[in-house]
Amino acid sequence: MKFGLTAYGTTFDMGIHPQSGKPRIDAIEFVHRAARYGFEGVEIPLDMLAKSDIDAVRREVEQSNMFVTIAAGGYDVEALKEALLIGQHVGAVTVRTVVGGADYGGDRRHMKGKWQPFLDVLTDNFKRVTETAEAVGVNLAVENHQDLASEELLELCRTIGSDRFGITLDTANVLATAEEPIDYYNRVAANVKNIHLKDYKIYWSEEGYRLVRCAVGQGAIPFPELLRIFAESNPSITMSLEHGALVARHVRILREDYWTEYPPRTAAQLTNVMQFVHNHARSSGEWRTPFEQGESPERICDYERNELAASIAYLQALEAIYG
Repeated sequence: MKFGLTAYGTTFDMGIHPQSGKPRIDAIEFVHRAARYGFEGVEIPLDMLAKSDIDAVRREVEQSNMFVTIAAGGYDVEALKEALLIGQHVGAVTVRTVVGGADYGGDRRHMKGKWQPFLDVLTDNFKRVTETAEAVGVNLAVENHQDLASEELLELCRTIGSDRFGITLDTANVLATAEEPIDYYNRVAANVKNIHLKDYKIYWSEEGYRLVRCAVGQGAIPFPELLRIFAESNPSITMSLEHGALVARHVRILREDYWTEYPPRTAAQLTNVMQFVHNHARSSGEWRTPFEQGESPERICDYERNELAASIAYLQALEAIYG
């Protein structure tokens, strides 16, 4: 297994967040930084890559023997085809995209009556884009970005039916669509092309629970079991460290209307996810990040760097066990 680094967990420290006050990191410096930290791959935002010398980026990753994933977004056919062509040029394994539709926390209430037409558009568009993925030899992988549930991602994979189309699995976002992690990982494993290693602490709320970013290994996500599953099913899969957003995600699972436009779930499924939350959730304590508390950019950068250091140490320990 190889561990890479995404850019979105340290958006203040890398100058990506507009309030950071720091110059935005470029693709070459991102590759250098990942190499200094000991990572074996990078997930580069498409807009960052597009502003860089792609040939120079390719030389850097080849010299560092790193894998490349491109972090794109949306479901526009031509934009994703272009991202795949850039991916071919830079030597990427996968182009990851996110589709949106739902609000963060898996909230589909505003999509009442519109969700299935949205899924139909996604299916049609991704079929067309996958033709390019097959032609250039780069995977297209849709992330569970607190929007699509596992049932819908698996249906996309079944309908499109291509080895070049699959899932970018965000290990922590499964909780935002009210799904139990280990069950989720087992069901989607055969279709996963790329993994974001992310963790959340869970805090109870009156309407459900909040998901709060933390260093990997300090929250609820069962990483040893995750790595065991993928060591057996796909030991060469790309995995990249990512930290959650600076704003907590509220999953209002106890509201009846939370389930608007969700696929049917059994009582057993609901029991499993609620048991998982019960076993890991905190009933009190400060859940707000320094960003939510209005701390200075310098304090937020320190917070991000400390989490990154703790996560790297945890991944190194896991790598020693699981290879």
